[in-house]
Amino acid sequence: MIFSSLIGLLLLLPQSFAFVPNSVGRTFLSPTITSLAMSEERYTIADQPARFARAKRENNQRYLDITTVYDPSLLQGKRVAVTGANRGIGLALAKELAAAGAKVIGIVRSSSPELDALNPEEVVTGIDVTDDAKCAALSSQIKGGAIDVLINNAGYFKEEVERLDTLDFPDQLKTIDICACGPLRVASSLINGGLLKEGSKIVMITSQGGSVGWREVQCPTGGDYGHHMSKAAANMMSVLLANEVRSKGIAVGVFHPGFNKTEMTAKYKEIWEIEGAVDPSVGAKRVLHETNQLSMETSGKFINCEDGLEIPW
Repeated sequence: MIFSSLIGLLLLLPQSFAFVPNSVGRTFLSPTITSLAMSEERYTIADQPARFARAKRENNQRYLDITTVYDPSLLQGKRVAVTGANRGIGLALAKELAAAGAKVIGIVRSSSPELDALNPEEVVTGIDVTDDAKCAALSSQIKGGAIDVLINNAGYFKEEVERLDTLDFPDQLKTIDICACGPLRVASSLINGGLLKEGSKIVMITSQGGSVGWREVQCPTGGDYGHHMSKAAANMMSVLLANEVRSKGIAVGVFHPGFNKTEMTAKYKEIWEIEGAVDPSVGAKRVLHETNQLSMETSGKFINCEDGLEIPW
């Protein structure tokens, strides 16, 4: 009776688990590739290689080929502001938006030849997301009127892997300021300035690295303190913002963009292939597909853009 009750309890968990040893010899609950609970298709799984392997085994086209579900025509004519649009996935987002016929507004510290070549609707330069005054004045620098979508993409990731013997507290605070406070500075400026209104969407590009519940699986030996703390803080900020602007009719998406082959993730390039890392152009389409799906009903949810499923906090 006790055994059957335990089995029943395990089946109620958001994803299936198995007791397995990790790389440091500890035993913990880890998500398995197959899952009865996953049939409900609410939560994705923490183990990135297993997630990618499962998608290939099941020929999950939503995961493997985003073009099978992504409809760029939904973005035509939309005014979309992107922070950090001058490089990386921000530039990839700007390129895809331009190709879809959206009106791109780049919000950057400085532009780039690649961004300028897109002939964006507007490029606002000199915006440092850690600068209160510059962010507060941002709304007055955007000249074309209301914004349909704000994509807070600007971020920072310390190149060196951070361990107890290499802790850099000033850098940790810098990371939190850029990744968690920065998006709030930008969003608040555009909301208070009347550019984000009922029907507008705010997309927060955070990371699965902000899931506290997944650290045992994804970081069994710890490390990279600043990065993970900043993403957890960004997730909390995003949910609080979603709650505050719900009455205004503004939806907030909290998105893990997937594993993208960018300068920022280059320190992990040895695992790009096994974990299914993709070109930023693919990552951009994934983010924009979820942006199209974002609604007041899904506002504040933590979504994995690879498969469209939720990530536990």
